[in-house]
Amino acid sequence: MLTEKQKELLLFIHDRMQDSGVPPSFDEMKDALDLKSKSGIHRLITALVERGFIRRLPHRARAIEVIKLPENSAPMNAPAIAEMRTRGGFQPSVIEGSGPPRTNVSLPPSHVIDARTVSIPVMGRIAAGTPISAIQNHTHDIACPPDLLTNGEHFALEVKGDSMIEAGIHDGDTVIIRRCDSAENGDIVVALVEKEEATLKRLRKKGSTIALEAANPEYKTRIFGPDQVDIQGRLVGLLRRY
Repeated sequence: MLTEKQKELLLFIHDRMQDSGVPPSFDEMKDALDLKSKSGIHRLITALVERGFIRRLPHRARAIEVIKLPENSAPMNAPAIAEMRTRGGFQPSVIEGSGPPRTNVSLPPSHVIDARTVSIPVMGRIAAGTPISAIQNHTHDIACPPDLLTNGEHFALEVKGDSMIEAGIHDGDTVIIRRCDSAENGDIVVALVEKEEATLKRLRKKGSTIALEAANPEYKTRIFGPDQVDIQGRLVGLLRRY
């Protein structure tokens, strides 16, 4: 599954290569996707490589090869490419039920099933590894013990990846999240990076910067400015099936 930004970048690279035979530069990609920095392009390119949509050719500048396109995706036409070049960017299409977490997402209400069980909505997947979109749509409900919940709105996300394994969070687990837009130092949070990619990491505040820390030595801590990260919720519980 690709995020909207990943898909749009992939199609932009593909259509530029079809049009000119040369992949766009990172500056051109940044302008086309209306991103503030090239670091966002680096993350998108890395995600596309890891998902097998593109590959980088060694020892060659700007050498990117598109291996495949998403299913049911039509390449952009020439007028669309020309418009992107003229504007220096474009507004991504918004598809209902897809894309990254949004602060105004309307969550279905939790409800009490009986004295021992509360039903809460499952809102898609969260990455404990390569960032992906989260809070996509309400897929189903899950029964949760009420003692895992605190005051406020709650939702569940299915974990994909192993970057939080040393915190006891495994691939395939379901995490229970309390919706909030702030968290304390050391909390495990759902973090939205540059309005596009969502991940489950431990929050570390260092002066004016925010660090998203994995619980797996194979993953590096990522450092961001305060305006690059939005907190979507805080981990309050975990469910696992054997």
